[in-house]
Amino acid sequence: MDISTVVGVVAGLIIIFTVQILEGGSPASIILIPSMLLVFGGAFAAGMAGGVLKDATGAGKQLQKAFTAKVTPPTKLVEEVVKLAERARREGLLALEDAVKTVEHPFLKRGLQLAIDGTDPDELHDILHAEIAAKKKADKASSKLFENMGGYAPTIGIIGTVMGLVHVLENLDKPDTLGHSIAAAFVATLWGVLSANVIWLPVAARLARLSGVEAEEMELVVDGVLAIQAGSNPRLVAQKLRSLLPPDEAKKAEAAANTKKAA
Repeated sequence: MDISTVVGVVAGLIIIFTVQILEGGSPASIILIPSMLLVFGGAFAAGMAGGVLKDATGAGKQLQKAFTAKVTPPTKLVEEVVKLAERARREGLLALEDAVKTVEHPFLKRGLQLAIDGTDPDELHDILHAEIAAKKKADKASSKLFENMGGYAPTIGIIGTVMGLVHVLENLDKPDTLGHSIAAAFVATLWGVLSANVIWLPVAARLARLSGVEAEEMELVVDGVLAIQAGSNPRLVAQKLRSLLPPDEAKKAEAAANTKKAA
């Protein structure tokens, strides 16, 4: 599991509450259930209103993905594709029919099965790229909900503050409670800005980043499957796939390949 989002969000909240304590305040003073309910519930409701029901019902799954997604190093995928290319070069494309059953990457598995079934290379290219495009659209819609929530939350927080101040003005005859009531009114704005910039917008950015990483892997798979189908030399396949990796990952992949040769 890649814990960057968990660490980032938790660290942000810890810093905020630590500053509250250092300034002489109490964390309990900003943990007000009515304000938090208004901001979190209102932001979700507004985000749902701006999309379709499918986006809202899948929000929990996407939120879980943002916090618990596993990012696999692309070097492992390159190694797996090169091994398949070596076997296809040595035994023929149909020999991969048994190997496909052990492939864990679902997109690579589908691509290999289409190649083994004799799909025309151009059609194979179009099918796989259409799937990539469809995934990008779906991922964009998923992250858009949290992006919208990040936009709505501060404004809803202001609404909560205005509601609180209205309540304060209704009780001007009780001066002993005015200070506490005014402070409580501004807590809604605090949670609106806090939730937007520490939770919702980072989650949206995380989902967009994960989508980009997954799309890059799928593009790599397309090139690998087409090369295997064409019967390309495994060394050329490895060089081509490594050229698609980020510079640091390409160096790691090349170093791993050299180590394997030396062994």
